[in-house]
Amino acid sequence: MNLLRRYSPAVLAQLFWAMNFVVGDRVIAEFTPLELTFFRWLGAFPILLVITLWIEREHLDKWRLAAREWWIHIIQAVLGMVGYTLLLYAALDTTSPVNASVISAINPAVIALAAVVVLGERIRRGGVLGIAISFVGVVIVVLLGGSGGIADVRIVPGDLLILGAILAWTAYVIISRRIQTPPITATTVQVGMSALMLAPVMVIVGIQAQPSAEGWWGLAIIIIFPSALAYLLWNVAVTQLGPSRTGVFLNLLPVFTAIIAVALGDALTVWQVIGGIIVLVGVYLTTRPGATIPAPVPTARDAAPAPDRE
Repeated sequence: MNLLRRYSPAVLAQLFWAMNFVVGDRVIAEFTPLELTFFRWLGAFPILLVITLWIEREHLDKWRLAAREWWIHIIQAVLGMVGYTLLLYAALDTTSPVNASVISAINPAVIALAAVVVLGERIRRGGVLGIAISFVGVVIVVLLGGSGGIADVRIVPGDLLILGAILAWTAYVIISRRIQTPPITATTVQVGMSALMLAPVMVIVGIQAQPSAEGWWGLAIIIIFPSALAYLLWNVAVTQLGPSRTGVFLNLLPVFTAIIAVALGDALTVWQVIGGIIVLVGVYLTTRPGATIPAPVPTARDAAPAPDRE
């Protein structure tokens, strides 16, 4: 029972994020990617705000810290909430949710590579091998993941858009290491900023969606589960397990996506399965303990003064 309570938040977070791929694929025909992104964050903001005020009620002074870091939160909102989400929904217009989730599974390896380039971390040979293996799996899915297999080798725009989404999320994660605002508060602030930024765009472009009842239900599912509950559960898991152990559960995302997609009538191809397994093996080699070496911490003589904390 203790194990269930300990690991269920991380597992459920991946299940709810997997729902975003499958449900998003089904409602993208009724909303434009811009509309779906705007409605998602507009609906999720009040839910996240209530959750934040409830969980962080003893640390409300942290909102002042978020106000001091406003410019970083704007960048994060543009990258992680608006940029990543727009690219993901645009991708689902031409690629399958399984393809999208398998390609997205390479994200931890890309983040590890970015940490080496940007943050000065070092990566061991096994980690380098894992990154290379992950990219091989992605190439297989991109080129052969369609229903035609080897007889129909092609690259669809959605697969390339997912790669763009991965780069946006990688930048989001790397920059987030500079943020001192608590994760749940930071997520709420960034979601609110995203809805605020997109509102004038929606006024200019206009809302053209006329969704069916199924479309509205799909939007509600996206707002509640992948947007509000998944972020909450992920932060709970990080608190309980630590970031490294929680990160391992990201490997469940393509698995859950495939299960949900098949349950709803989609078909998997052999190459999606093969490529997915290769990606997961590569990601495991890259993210396992000891695969990377953190950048050296500056000494007191070399370090810059730390910002004040309230």
